[in-house]
Formats: sequence, structure tokens, C-alpha cells
Amino acid sequence: MTSLNETIEHDEREEENEESSHSGLKKFLFHGGSAYDAWFNCTSNQVAQVLLTLPTTFAQLGMISGIILQVFYGILGCWTGYLISDLYMEYRTRKERENVNFRNHVIQWYEVLEGLLGPYWKAIGLFFNCTLLLFGCVIQLIACASNIYYINDHLDKRTWTYIFGACCATTVLIPSLHNYRVWSFLGLGMTTYTAWYLTIAAIIHGKVENVKHTGPNKMVLYFTGATNILYTFGGHAVTVEIMHAMWKPQKFKSIYLYATLYVFTLTIPSAVAVYWAFGDQLLEQSNAFALLPRSGWRDAAVILMLLHQFITFGIASTPLYFVWEKVIGMHGTKNIFLRALIRLPVVIPIWFFAIIFPFFGPINSAVGALLVSFAVYIIPACAHMLTYKSAYARENAAEKLPFFVPNWTLMYAINAFVVVWILVVGFGFGSWASITNLVKQVGTFGLFAKCYQCPPKGIATNQTLHH
Repeated sequence: MTSLNETIEHDEREEENEESSHSGLKKFLFHGGSAYDAWFNCTSNQVAQVLLTLPTTFAQLGMISGIILQVFYGILGCWTGYLISDLYMEYRTRKERENVNFRNHVIQWYEVLEGLLGPYWKAIGLFFNCTLLLFGCVIQLIACASNIYYINDHLDKRTWTYIFGACCATTVLIPSLHNYRVWSFLGLGMTTYTAWYLTIAAIIHGKVENVKHTGPNKMVLYFTGATNILYTFGGHAVTVEIMHAMWKPQKFKSIYLYATLYVFTLTIPSAVAVYWAFGDQLLEQSNAFALLPRSGWRDAAVILMLLHQFITFGIASTPLYFVWEKVIGMHGTKNIFLRALIRLPVVIPIWFFAIIFPFFGPINSAVGALLVSFAVYIIPACAHMLTYKSAYARENAAEKLPFFVPNWTLMYAINAFVVVWILVVGFGFGSWASITNLVKQVGTFGLFAKCYQCPPKGIATNQTLHH
């Protein structure tokens, strides 16, 4: 009986043989399965348009709470990312012992849950992950339309959503997360530029006249902001697919930690600087670009963010494409154009929801409370406890406990804390606050809003730098 490591190494050799006919440049740019590729995929997927909403989150929470909650939810996100990777390795090890071959099959989170805990858990995982990924893609389309408006306001945001929906539909051509090496690298570079542009531009701009920093002053706003941070560190819906795209997925354990540490260097300075400069004005404007004066630097940041959102859309939509392929029995096909054609129906509901709910900012919090709380935090923690509830399962676990957890009692205590905290604060208070805020936006702007939070024509695109 071969070990998991031997099987993975055998698959890697087969992939290398299969790719030998491809050019070296193509292989270098698109054939990514290393730990570095996984880090770029995780980091690039975790931070994109949320950069532009975090200053508003700080206005809702206040500076101190904003920083503390970023660090706290970042740590919780790393923990549940570890749990998901541990469960993936447990599932794959058990299946490899049964001589199951995953050469032409991408393992997904709902399959891990089914294999370890049964069909009911499969249904739960499938519902929450697919819904989360769908609305994650919706948010990227909304953000694209919101951002481009600050360069060109000749078209309203709804029309821009139609255009970017068509552009993002081209992601059906990218076979899997194995092929995102160059895109994730470029995407992270683009977001890094945008984050430091926001930081530096806000500092140069300085505080607006009579700036006020009154947050937190309303419970609804406070928990809406807290849930947006919960959403920020909830990029786990693609974790299993990212692991499966690795040549050696057992190296994934600490990748989420390194990704989160880098994300902190982007999100905290930019949110602090923009909130310091504009204060309570952010409560009326969810997009940080709207408050910074027009300049070549801002235009570059907008364009780079748009490109990164296209990449993030592709990463988030790829698991949905896989699920749909499996449903219609076409997951094994290698014809790239046939795959692209059968994937197109997945883009249509994403496009539709982006047009119905164009609320940049508030929808992040609603998705965080209703979907991320379960898909990213509660389900992985509960699944881990149930998978290892027997002494036999604990003794024969595929992976050892992390070095800082000396025994299974502490492991269960940490998981139980995650479940209770997220259930009460994230889902309970978060749902109440975010849905209240979202209903307010619907009541103010209406569904299918043509131009959500749009300034008068010409204002967005003709601002000049002032002090």
C-alpha cells in the first residue's frame, strides 16, 4: 500500500511528463503548484475590494476596535484555515488507503465533509460554500462598477456592471487554480500598490476641515463594521481547491498564517490613514476612492484594483465551475473550449444578483454574518471536533496536533470557543446589524439601483488634489 506522499509525488511526476510538451515560459507562468503559489493564491484571494471598505468599517467601529478586531479575526481565520487543511489531509489519506485516484478529479470542501461525516454534512457544506462563493463573485462585480465610476462617470454603475460581468465571464477559460500562478502574483502586486496609495494619499491630503471621529456611537454600525472584518478574513471557501492544486498539499499548514500577516501590512495602515484623514465622512461613502482627489496615482490605483478584482472573481468562481461540471457529469473533460461553454451558466446568476443588490459595502457585512460565519468558522470547527471524537480517530489522525496545542482537550476548547463566539457575535449580532443596514439601503436606493452612492456627474472624475 503506497503512502499519501508517494501517491502525490507519483501524480506530480505524471503532471510533469504531461507538461513536457509545453514551452518552458508557459510552464513557468501558468503551471503553479508550489507552496509559494498557494501563498499567492490565498493572499490574493483574501484582500481585494475589501481594502476600499475597511476605512468605513473603522468609522463604524472607531480606531482602537478596528485594529483589535482585525488582529482577532485574522487569528481566528488562520485557525480555521488550519482546521480545513487538516481535514483535507485526513480525507485524502483515508481515500488513498482505499486506492482512490484523484488524478482527474479536484477535491472540494463538501466532498471532504461527506467523506468524513456523511451526506448531511455534504449538503450543509455545499449550500454554504457555494452561496458564499456566488456572493463573493457578486461583490467583485459591484466593486468593479463602483471603482470605474471614479474614472469615467459617463455610464452609470449599473451599465458598468453589465460590462464587467461580460469581462469576468472570460474566467471560464482558465482550467483550475493550478493555472493562476502569474495572475495571483500580479493581483497581489496590484493590491499592494492600491493599499499604499490609500495610505500615502490620505496622509498627504491631511485631515479635512472640522474632521470628526465619533465612532463607535451606534450598535447597528458597530456590529456591521465588525462583521465586515469577519468577512475580510473569510477567504477559506477556496482553501481545499488551493490545497489540491499544490504538488505537496501537506506543506499548506502555515500558509494562511503567512498570508494573513502580509494582509495586515496592507489593511491596517490604509484603513487607519484614510479614517484619520476623513473621519465621519466615511459613514456616508463606502468606497475610499470617492473621498480622495482625482490624480494620476488614484487612476492607476483604480485600474489596478479593477484588474485584481477580475483575478479574484476568477479564483472565487473556479470552485463553482467545478461543482457545476460535476453536477452535469463533465468534470473529467480536457477540452478547454467545451469546459468554458458548459461553465457559462454559472456566471448568469452572479451577474443578476450584482444588478439587484448594487450596495457596495453593506452587502459585505450581510454576506459575512449570514454565510462566512458558518462556512468559514462554525462548520470547520464543528467538523473537526466530530471527525476526531473517537479515541481511534485521534490516535490515527493523518496530521499531528500543532506544536502549540499539547493535547486534544485544548484543541476541543479552542474549537468550542470559535463556535460560540461566532455564533453569538458574528451570526447573532452581526446578522441583526448587517440586515438592518442592508434593508435601510434597499429602502433608500431601491433594488436594481442605477447608481448607488453616485456623486453628481463630473464630481467623481474632475476632483483635483487639494490640502
